[in-house]
Amino acid sequence: MSAPVKARLLIEGDEHNSIECMFNPAELTISKSNGWNAGEAPGQNAPELRFQAGQPATLTMSLTFDSTREGKPVTKYTDKLLNVMKVDPNLSGADRGRNSARPPWVQFRWGDTSSFKAVVERLQIRFTYFAASGKPLRAKADLSLKQWKDEELLPLQNPTSSTPALHTVHQLRLGETLDRLAARYYGDPARWRLIAEANEILDPLDLPDGTVVVIPEPAVRRREGGIS
Repeated sequence: MSAPVKARLLIEGDEHNSIECMFNPAELTISKSNGWNAGEAPGQNAPELRFQAGQPATLTMSLTFDSTREGKPVTKYTDKLLNVMKVDPNLSGADRGRNSARPPWVQFRWGDTSSFKAVVERLQIRFTYFAASGKPLRAKADLSLKQWKDEELLPLQNPTSSTPALHTVHQLRLGETLDRLAARYYGDPARWRLIAEANEILDPLDLPDGTVVVIPEPAVRRREGGIS
């Protein structure tokens, strides 16, 4: 069985020194909203809504870091996240003469799955375990990543399978099967084919533990020639 793929945050201007997740996230949450305005509607029960503009998508996740075995402060890892929120005057668009600069964008990647380019809008770090000396050894980081540019049509995509849209990424544990995942996420084990097609799985009985699969929206249509 191959080792599980580690998720990571790719950093603009420092792609070769990305932040690797010590533990892969258990959940990924994507939110997206559009702006609609209601005009005047005299004599009507409700006005017709008019589209104004789409809003940036947001990807949120929780990451856990634990340096208990190392005996070193867990800040060795959490400081890397904090540094991503600092202004970098060496990035494109910066102007030292005008004191104009910004923090870098990041991109969440997990195997073949990658998110839109985003800025770290919010970061909250909670230290949950300490040595007797007061040294922090365990921390949980909650991140909120906001879409940086309107350059990707989808907030989360798998380039190898061309999955139309994803809401969740799941790592198979011992004994888990596609029908169990379908029962968990869709409430119907018979919908396992949606997951199989989205991940181009030909043999649902030949999936090693640790395999990362994407869970598509229930409304996603099957592609022609897919599993029936």
